[in-house]
Amino acid sequence: MPLVRMAGSGMNVFWELSLLRPFWVLALPIIFLLALRAARRRSSPGDWSGVIDPHLMSAMAELGRIDHARGRWRGIAPFAVAGLVAIALLGPALERGKADTFRNLDGVVFLVDVSASMTRDQTWPATVGMALAGLSVLGTRPAALIVFAGDAYVASTFTTDHRELGQTIALLDDKTVPDKGNRPSLALEKAASMLRDAQILEGDVILLTDGGGVSTQALNGAAVIADLNARLSVVHVATTLAPSSSASTAEMEAFVSVGGGGLYELGQAEELLGDLKRASALRLEKQAFQFGFWTDYGRYLLLLALVPAAAFFRRESV
Repeated sequence: MPLVRMAGSGMNVFWELSLLRPFWVLALPIIFLLALRAARRRSSPGDWSGVIDPHLMSAMAELGRIDHARGRWRGIAPFAVAGLVAIALLGPALERGKADTFRNLDGVVFLVDVSASMTRDQTWPATVGMALAGLSVLGTRPAALIVFAGDAYVASTFTTDHRELGQTIALLDDKTVPDKGNRPSLALEKAASMLRDAQILEGDVILLTDGGGVSTQALNGAAVIADLNARLSVVHVATTLAPSSSASTAEMEAFVSVGGGGLYELGQAEELLGDLKRASALRLEKQAFQFGFWTDYGRYLLLLALVPAAAFFRRESV
């Protein structure tokens, strides 16, 4: 937040000085009070006035053995150093320019089946690894995560923080969604809604499932995804716990053809990553906010602190 504004004389240019770390201003009154207390204590000879006769004290002062001025200011150097360091830590800075920010309008939505037949199967770690591999090649494309079983939930909205999203995916298990069953159609509906709300121009929807619950409603959801200029791809996981009503390979191929994407088996990570890389077109939208660039001049004040610090190395006169 700008705190001081100064104008150059004879010019129409305004220098806007800001403090990057304004909370350090709290240290300045503390340093000042400590310096004032130290100066007052050094301005008197202390307890010597109580044990030495007044005329002897006067004689010692005339001989130069008591120097009130030097005693008062001799201990101020540490506080001057501390004050300049505190001002430097305030971060006085001038803005040197602004840069536009952009948002990538190509997004990816991961739909992860966390039903019992998926999460309790021995293939589950490989399924999670497949999702994380797909996440690793997105670059600047934002990604979102939807988990589903008997119901569907948005685990993460669109974000470019792929590392944090990857941590969320790694923590998925059979307790993530309490609703039993398998309804990918609900997940597809949420994915379509997310694509519309985020104004994604072109996207990919990656469904990781064992084929349970692929019905007419799911086919309709795939058609909606395709109408939004997005591609629905499926990572088909052949689990040993898949329900008997799970879609066959032929049915999954028909499902994917409606969505316009590709069908991958669990071991075809390279094919999935290659298609995601090729689909990573760059469509950018200029955003309302900008990044500001500042020059911090506090470091130069640290050099000034060396001047009073030189008093630490002063030799005492005999």
